[in-house]
Amino acid sequence: MMNKVMAIILLIPILLTLGLPIERTKASTSTLDLFSESVLLVDAKTGDVLFEKDSERVMYPASITKIVTALLAIEEGNLEDIVTVSKNARDQEGSRVYLLEGEQLSLHKLVKGLLINSGNDAGTAIAEHMNGSEKEFAKRMTSFVENKIGTKDTTFKNPHGLYNPDHVTTARDMAKIAKYAMENELFREIVGTKEIEWIGEGWETTLYNHHRLLWDYEGTTGVKNGFVPESGHTLITSAKRDDTELIAVTLKAASKYYSYQDTIKLLDYGFENFKVVDLKKGKMVKDASGKEYILAENISISTKHEEEMSFMVNEDMQLVIRAGDREFIKENALVNRKISEMKPLTIIEDEKIASTSVDSSEPKNSSLNSVVIFLGIIFCLLILSLIQRRWSKKRKQQRIIKSLTYSKKNNM
Repeated sequence: MMNKVMAIILLIPILLTLGLPIERTKASTSTLDLFSESVLLVDAKTGDVLFEKDSERVMYPASITKIVTALLAIEEGNLEDIVTVSKNARDQEGSRVYLLEGEQLSLHKLVKGLLINSGNDAGTAIAEHMNGSEKEFAKRMTSFVENKIGTKDTTFKNPHGLYNPDHVTTARDMAKIAKYAMENELFREIVGTKEIEWIGEGWETTLYNHHRLLWDYEGTTGVKNGFVPESGHTLITSAKRDDTELIAVTLKAASKYYSYQDTIKLLDYGFENFKVVDLKKGKMVKDASGKEYILAENISISTKHEEEMSFMVNEDMQLVIRAGDREFIKENALVNRKISEMKPLTIIEDEKIASTSVDSSEPKNSSLNSVVIFLGIIFCLLILSLIQRRWSKKRKQQRIIKSLTYSKKNNM
């Protein structure tokens, strides 16, 4: 009988799990033990920040600088132009595609050598072709990212990223630059290319993309890595799964291995924990005083699963969205109507006031789970109590029978 009781006890954990959903443990910010000194993870569609670590700290970018050099060549240059390589470009130090002085090749081919093989000589040749010198081209780069992309703390001094104490950026600025760059189809195609055949006057070979996650991480679509001793290892990566694309920026890692591991952790965290919610243009919103507003554009918001959102409008007529401990400002999202203070907004749909929270498609069954577990424990305890009583009663009967048998023998 005791063996049966032990068997019931061992079955309790199994009984308690019957009918309960199996949940995959998701990465959380507490598990992101990162080596890189400055980090940022954003959603490529919304631009919303999903994770950051010292993302506004001024850092040296190294070869991720070449993203901007390539963008200028693609957007403002003529890719069919034939570029003549100078002695200065040929003599450039660091990673190269081994251009020869006087060699002629298309601007398009130089962009490929710049992004895929990180050719510093290609960067110099592009700069000299488009602006006459690296110095003048670097000024153009800085102006381009400030005025067209909206960077705040980035200054370029050369087209390739070799160390200069005034050649600086931030993870936040580089995320903006990468997001903008990946919206260009040709740029996106080149940085997603794993290998190409390179036939030049001084070098014939197969170029393999320096960004190893194109092979090693599912869904990677680009972008660029870099290294100089002063910057440490820098890396920008874009990756897409289903309808979600993320951009991870890691600056100043002590080794290439650490920069890749940090990036994988960031991307896993983003894919496992976030989704995008879309609000359509023309949707009505109403503030606490009853005044109604109309969304002037489609809005996409990155939010965690089961995370509630609230909407406010500030005195600058900007839509402010709060999701958990994060806050996003969406400019030009509302009709041009001035108000004097921050007021809460309620989304109105089909002339009915909807909740300002965003419901997750995942079932909220934690309370139900607790009830099932509690009832399961009570049930098992009742069974054990019943078994114990029956077992005690039987033992008592056995002792009585044994006693009577013993007395009968003595009387004989």
